Amino acid sequence: MIGTKKIFTLADGRQIEIETGKLAKQADGSAVVRMGDTMILATVCAKKEAGADVDFMPLSVDYQEKYAANGKFPGGFFKREARPSEYEILIARLVDRALRPLFPDNYHAEVQVQITLISGDEKNPPDALAALAAASALAVSDIPFDGPVSECRVALIDGEFKINPDYVEQERAELDLIVAATADNIMMVEGEMKEVSEEVMLNALKTAHESIKLHCQALAELTEMVGKTVKREYCHEEDDEEMRQKMYDACYQRCYDLAKEGIKSKHTRGERFEAIKEEFLATIDEEYKAEHATMLNRYYSKIEKEAMRNMVLNERVRLDGRQLEEIRPIWAEVGYLPSPHGSAIFTRGETQSLSTVTLGSKLDEQTIDGAMVEGTNRFILHYNFPGFATGEVKGNKSTSRREIGHGNLAMRALKEVLPTEEECPYTIRVVSDILESNGSSSMATVCAGCLALMDAGVKIRKPVSGIAMGLIEKDGKWAVLSDILGDEDHLGDMDFKVTGTRDGITACQMDIKCEGLSYDILTQALAQAKRGREHILNIIEETIPAPREDYKPQVPRIVKIQIPKEFIGAVIGPQGKVIQEMQRETNTTITIEDMGEYGSVDILSADREGLDKALARIKAIVAVPEVGEVYDGIVKSVMPYGAFVEFMPGKDGLLHVTEMDWKRIENVADVLKEGDQIRVKLIGIDKQSGKYKLSHKVLIPKPEGYIEPAPKAPRANNGNKPNNPNHKPSEHHNNPSHRPMGNQPAQRRDENRF
Repeated sequence: MIGTKKIFTLADGRQIEIETGKLAKQADGSAVVRMGDTMILATVCAKKEAGADVDFMPLSVDYQEKYAANGKFPGGFFKREARPSEYEILIARLVDRALRPLFPDNYHAEVQVQITLISGDEKNPPDALAALAAASALAVSDIPFDGPVSECRVALIDGEFKINPDYVEQERAELDLIVAATADNIMMVEGEMKEVSEEVMLNALKTAHESIKLHCQALAELTEMVGKTVKREYCHEEDDEEMRQKMYDACYQRCYDLAKEGIKSKHTRGERFEAIKEEFLATIDEEYKAEHATMLNRYYSKIEKEAMRNMVLNERVRLDGRQLEEIRPIWAEVGYLPSPHGSAIFTRGETQSLSTVTLGSKLDEQTIDGAMVEGTNRFILHYNFPGFATGEVKGNKSTSRREIGHGNLAMRALKEVLPTEEECPYTIRVVSDILESNGSSSMATVCAGCLALMDAGVKIRKPVSGIAMGLIEKDGKWAVLSDILGDEDHLGDMDFKVTGTRDGITACQMDIKCEGLSYDILTQALAQAKRGREHILNIIEETIPAPREDYKPQVPRIVKIQIPKEFIGAVIGPQGKVIQEMQRETNTTITIEDMGEYGSVDILSADREGLDKALARIKAIVAVPEVGEVYDGIVKSVMPYGAFVEFMPGKDGLLHVTEMDWKRIENVADVLKEGDQIRVKLIGIDKQSGKYKLSHKVLIPKPEGYIEPAPKAPRANNGNKPNNPNHKPSEHHNNPSHRPMGNQPAQRRDENRF
């Protein structure tokens, strides 16, 4: 047998298999995780040495789903997997955030983790297994790593928690979380909820952690099985203990005192801390300083961080002078931009979001074409973070992973309060441009996006706000911080973003950097976050109490109707001719969706008159003719025995020569020609053929003394052709839209239809 396998059983009886030593053996570590028919290959490689002057952990994590894993072809011209989708980037970020804190602080060699879906099924979504696969590859490698760690999904379905539900079950979930943890500590949380309580969320974390403990035990046993308990030796940092102490003695108290001043400006505070370092470096030999610059910067960064953390724990005040639970000053404004369908500014301290809302048709929906998931998305939220937001010179390159992650979090926060498609038939796009940033820009996006939606007239069920919570914990002392600054995020032990309405949580994202985070601390953080959210909601409701009663004038209006399924083809027309002509002539956008028993038609236009015209034309096409109704018709063709009149769109009937007037008409062409408009009444529908019989003369007064002509005698059979009681009209004859073209036999057949 090739390779080593470790199989373990979850609480519900399902099994997970980890196999190593069979695939990708030249990587430092590789493993295949299998659950059902879902299989994920993960590999990890690390350089032997760190790069010069590198004082951080260069970790890259990539996740890719092979289309062949689900028996599909990739879309697009090249028919091959290309750059990662947003979904794949989001999964890679989840794994990165679970792994990164567990590498040793002094390990700086470049590490690359690659995770690939190689087989997929509908019962076991791969995103919940990606971190387990990556941790398995690390567990069987000699790369230094303070694991094991793993990840799982927990969902609340029908009042019960379920680990790693399938796709169908996820659709019914009231809570959907991805949780990463070691055997002792939760490391990362991300997910969405339908306004659940803080208690429900804590219970979900506990349920997920119990399952992850089984993963961690299996990984520890796998490490023993392959003999990788001893990791490689490394030395990636130089140290000078005498210089470290010298710098500490000269800078620590000054940093502490500066932190205590409560300077509100990020740039001013940063310049003052930098000045302390520069004053000390001025006392050091230039040659030594040049040779050990990386080491000196690392020493000072740790001294500054320790001083700021101790100041908060000891003084119970913040770097900008706030109390632990105090939220920075907030101002907001809606309708700032005149042309967009909705806009808002939300500014909290030195963080500012300018958000816009655009409303479109079904044609604007986002198409999702993944290896495992397909569909459309009618709510899109994009988050942009330019360099000037932090006063930096930074090129405008492609969207970063951070921007995708922050936008996804804000989207999940707001989607729970959106109206249904029946209530709001628009495709909705929110764009948040961060104009200033000093912490919590994703939460500013939630608040600004909520305001912009209400400004656009989107009838959200409730306002949503968001807040970022921080934590500083040391030697049993801890402080939970509300509305953290960027510096507090950097120096703290937790970044916990919580969004919700007054009635519950709608989304969260948490990253933990310390060991031993207790549920008591989490409980306080959630309670403190709720109070902060409610404070922000008060300001949102003061800015705009409720969504606007109507959309703005520049918003295209949508009329949504349902039509019988059999009329979809008639509305579209051959090769789309009818619907294209209708859109062109009425200046509208029309989309039709087959819903099974009926067709759902959306008509969109900024021109009310054009919208009404398109609606009338569609209603006319799908209307069912009624005997006795009067219609304005158009002559389509003229025959010796009468004329074919289109009395409804796509519906023709015969106006026989005897039904044109009370007087006798010798030549139809003398009375009617193609294109003439004539008012007609539907006087009959042939039960067998479904053809329509029209009359004009019944709509005009009968002449005084008019005598009804005697009916014609039945035409005699000439004896050459016996009467055939089983004779059926030809298919050509039964076509309601058939118009004879001068063929005499056809004329005689049509003449005697009624």
